[in-house]
Amino acid sequence: MKINFIDLQGQYQAYKSEIDAAIHNVLDSSQYIGGPYMEELKQKLCAYTGSKYCIPCSSGTDALLIALMAYDIGAGDEVITTPFTFIATAEVIAFLGAIPVFVDIDETTYNIDPKLIEAKITPKTKAIIPVSLYGQPADMDEINAIAKKHNIPVIEDACQSFGAEYKGKKSCNLSEIGCTSFFPSKPLGCYGDGGAIFTNDDALYEKMNSIANHGQTERYIHKYVGINGRLDAIQAAILSVKMNHFEAEVAKREAIGARYTELLKNAVVTPVVKADRTSPYAQYSVRVKDRDAVMKKLGEAGVPTAVHYPKPLYIQEAFAGCTQKPEEFPVTERVTKEIMSLPMSPFLSEAEQDFVVAALTK
Repeated sequence: MKINFIDLQGQYQAYKSEIDAAIHNVLDSSQYIGGPYMEELKQKLCAYTGSKYCIPCSSGTDALLIALMAYDIGAGDEVITTPFTFIATAEVIAFLGAIPVFVDIDETTYNIDPKLIEAKITPKTKAIIPVSLYGQPADMDEINAIAKKHNIPVIEDACQSFGAEYKGKKSCNLSEIGCTSFFPSKPLGCYGDGGAIFTNDDALYEKMNSIANHGQTERYIHKYVGINGRLDAIQAAILSVKMNHFEAEVAKREAIGARYTELLKNAVVTPVVKADRTSPYAQYSVRVKDRDAVMKKLGEAGVPTAVHYPKPLYIQEAFAGCTQKPEEFPVTERVTKEIMSLPMSPFLSEAEQDFVVAALTK
């Protein structure tokens, strides 16, 4: 049996006629920036998350960058975040000349451990960026409470958790700003790079919307130094179509994740999703001893796997100036050596899942 790690082709075939028609509508209009699909997408994303404002943008990375720029974060400032995530979270901090300050993770959820955050706050701390890793929201109430106490904004990196819920609210609408990614493999993915920023704050929206469009407040009038952070119309059209099917896909992801957990509970360390939140399982990640050998055996059996993530950010060459040492992050050190992601998509059949489970159990 040939298993896809993520079945993007199966998804495309399921919605092919709708997606093709939407793309051709954009091509026929020759309006490749902005346009009706962009407005439609904004409305759908706001309605889904419950956010007042949505700014579709060029990537999840740019979404995070624009959020930091909106708070005027720059040289010498500190931003608290997790070392166990894709580099984009810390990359945008360093790009602005600020310093990523890493906090170890919770061993159950793999998200930033809120109990360790306050000790890392200094007068230079200008923001906290919790990552909702693998799809499960971080402990946002605890993090927001700490931030409020110190008058620090919270930017939720929801690049893996669009579709998740936390205490009845949607991820992306759990703090001052939420940022997500529409990279093709995400729970809601386009056919290239894309992302979005969410907020309920009028002033933040105006500023971020301007920054995403070269700092313009009107044509050729530039209030801020900005970037070209727009999403293109073809990606907006694709995402707008996919939003029509998204809730059904999230339900399938949750069911597939729960089934994996039930079938694998005695074989490996399975994900734990807290009772007050949900996860669309952007990745379904388990922990195993002797990971490399297990992955090699699975590959030989025809089961693709991946590691999210094998190397913590504090030892990446890009952050060679980081003064924080591995011994400060015992949980991250353990998890990065054992974590492994299995095939996951709403189009994974029970037969395919049974094949993966049998191979891994063996």
